[in-house]
Amino acid sequence: MSVKPQPIEQFRHHQDTDIAQTLGLDDVKRDRKRVKGWGIIAIVGVLVVSIGLMVRNQILNSRPSEFETVEIQRGSLSVTVAATGTLKPINQVDVGSELSGTIETVEVGYNDRVKFDQILATLNTDELKAKALRSEAALESEQAKLQVAKATLVETRLKFQRTQKLAAKALASRQDLDNAKAAYLRAQAEVNNAKAQIALARATLNADQTNLDKAVIHSPIDGIVLARKVEPGQTVAASFQTPVLFTLAEDLRRMVLHANIDEASMAQIKEGHNATFAVDAYPNRKFPAKIISIRNTPQTVEGIVTYETLLSVDNSELLLRPGMTATVDITTHMVEDAMLVPNNALRFSPPGTNEAAAPDAALSTDRKQLVWTLQDGRPVPITVTVGLSDGHKTEVLAEGLKPGLPLLVNGVKSDKGESSPTDGLPQRDN
Repeated sequence: MSVKPQPIEQFRHHQDTDIAQTLGLDDVKRDRKRVKGWGIIAIVGVLVVSIGLMVRNQILNSRPSEFETVEIQRGSLSVTVAATGTLKPINQVDVGSELSGTIETVEVGYNDRVKFDQILATLNTDELKAKALRSEAALESEQAKLQVAKATLVETRLKFQRTQKLAAKALASRQDLDNAKAAYLRAQAEVNNAKAQIALARATLNADQTNLDKAVIHSPIDGIVLARKVEPGQTVAASFQTPVLFTLAEDLRRMVLHANIDEASMAQIKEGHNATFAVDAYPNRKFPAKIISIRNTPQTVEGIVTYETLLSVDNSELLLRPGMTATVDITTHMVEDAMLVPNNALRFSPPGTNEAAAPDAALSTDRKQLVWTLQDGRPVPITVTVGLSDGHKTEVLAEGLKPGLPLLVNGVKSDKGESSPTDGLPQRDN
C-alpha cells in the first residue's frame, strides 16, 4: 500500500500543534482572552457608575429649594376703597312746555351748544294771541267804566254838597239829603269796583301775555343739547305733567361721578379724598377725581346698603360722556418709603410649628405677627409690627429689616411629586 505524500504546510501545522500541546501553550492563550474580557467589563462598569453619579449630581443641583421665598421691598403703599358709579353733568336740565299746543319750529339739535335765553323751539301762537287781544280789550273796557264811575262820583258829590247847603237853610227835606248822600256813596263804590275790575282785567291780560311768551321756549342755562325729543308739527299735551322737549347739560368739561359706596367702607372715606377711575372706553387709562360730597340717604338694592358719593371730574379733554359707567378706586391712606412684604409671607408657618403655642408672647398685641427667613438652611422667625395693607402687600416695622431680605412664603413640591414638609399644614390668616 502506497502512502500519499502530504504538503509541507500541513505537516508544519500538525507539528506546531503537537508542540503547543506538549508545552501547554493553548491554556495560556485561553487565560489571556478571559482576562482581557473581564477588564473590558470592569472599564464599562466604571464608566456607567461615573455617568450615573454625574447625572445624579446634576439632578440634585437642579432641584428647587424646599421653601419658596420672596424679598422684602421698599416702596409706597396706598389703601383704596373700590366702587362703581356713573358719570353725569354737573347741572343737567330737562326743558319742557307748560302749555299744550302744536310745535311750530325747532331751532336746535343734538350736541348743539346753546346760550342762556336762546330760543329752542316755538309753539303755534294763534290762539294765544287771540286770547291776549280779548284780555287787552277787556282791560280797556274796564278802564272806560272807571271813567264813567269817576264822572258819576263827581256829579253825586256836587249834588250832595248842594243838598247839604239847602238843608241847612231848611230849603230841602231830610229825605232829599239822605238820598243825595246815598247816591254819592254809591258812586264812590262804583269807582272802587271799576278799579278792581281793571286790576282783574290787567291780571288776565298779563297771564295771557305770559302764556304767549311761554310759547317760545328758551334755554335756561349755557350748555349743550344732550337730547331733542320733539319735532315740528308734533302736538304737545301738558294736561297732567310737563312734557320734556330737550335735555340740556351745563359745560361738559366739568362732570360729577356718582359712586355707590358699600356701608362697610363708609368709615374710611371722607370729603377731599383723591380717587382714580376707569371707563370701558379707555380701559388702559386712569382718570383723577376727588370726593366733594357724601350723601346720607341710604340706597338698598337686594339687601345691600350703599351711600351715594359725589366726586368732581376734570373733563377738559372731553373724552368722558354722560352716562358712562366707571370703576372707582378711592385712596383712603397713603404711606411712602415703607418696608413691604407680600401678605402670604405673614400667613406662612414652617413645618412643625405649633399654631396654638407658637410665639404667643411675641404676638401679645394685635399688630404683631411673625415672618420667617432662612439661616443656615433653617427657618428663623422675625417678629414684625404690621401697618397698612392693600390686600396684596403689607407695611411692616421691625429692627434689622432691610430690602432684599428673603422671606418664606410657601413650601414647594419635590421632583418626585412628593409633598414638601409644609404641604397640608394649616397657615395663619393675616
